[in-house]
Amino acid sequence: MLDRRHPHITMPDVPPAMDAEQAAVEAHARDKELTKHHFEPHEHPCVRIEHLMKTFDGETQVLTDVNLTVWPGEVVCVLGPSGSGKSTMLRCINLLEKPTAGHILIEDNEITGHLGTKEVNRLRQNLGMVFQSFNLFPHLSAKGNVMIGQTKVLKKSKDEAEAEALKQLDAVGLLDRADFKPAQLSGGQQQRVAIARAVAMHPDILLFDEPTSALDPELVRGVLDVMRDLAENGGMTMIVVTHEMGFAREVADRVVFMEGGVVVEQGTPEMVFDNPQNPRTAEFLGSIG
Repeated sequence: MLDRRHPHITMPDVPPAMDAEQAAVEAHARDKELTKHHFEPHEHPCVRIEHLMKTFDGETQVLTDVNLTVWPGEVVCVLGPSGSGKSTMLRCINLLEKPTAGHILIEDNEITGHLGTKEVNRLRQNLGMVFQSFNLFPHLSAKGNVMIGQTKVLKKSKDEAEAEALKQLDAVGLLDRADFKPAQLSGGQQQRVAIARAVAMHPDILLFDEPTSALDPELVRGVLDVMRDLAENGGMTMIVVTHEMGFAREVADRVVFMEGGVVVEQGTPEMVFDNPQNPRTAEFLGSIG
């Protein structure tokens, strides 16, 4: 198949998305040995990625053929070298990047294709995202930053949104900073506000794109502690792109290693860290000690 915008680029033919029941049966058989998360045979994955491809400017192919399923309540940590496609995959899941080919299904509903703005916004209500940069509104307080999505998107009253904001700021240890603006907060505190903002929307799935990479080393621990608590006690599905190997080993139900735009290896933290099957996985983990 030719990419019509760039006729010199030939894209492989991608099969249609699998039938939901068949996909669930195959994913269950495949994933049950690869994750510490328990799921029932009748369950369906909440995220299903099939043959995902992404090319930028018709020249640079970042995602070649990504296939991955994620289960409700599972914590998946995605590792890999820079340029392996980790963040691009994550951004495709909530359509911040439009896939070039392939399928992404959320709760068995395909989101790849021609969705209108309303459908995309509805999808994003159920997909929270925490970025490398904190993306806080500088003119709003920490409380205001956590409230704004609730009032604008969820249409909550000011009182409801404020109560939820204070609850979530308390959960990340920043209740005493509720009235501080971002410039008055450290980078680690700003990132914790960003996490509180995402959780306050009560998404079904929370995506983290290297949330500690922009922080000074001494500020990383506080953010990871918040994420650890969320993973262990929040019951939320989490997909975390990270370079924090200790966090992945301790917290993940499943570790996914990506390189060259594909999933090279996946398994429980013990499987991937202690007994990697792919030489490239072993080389990557060895290089970072």
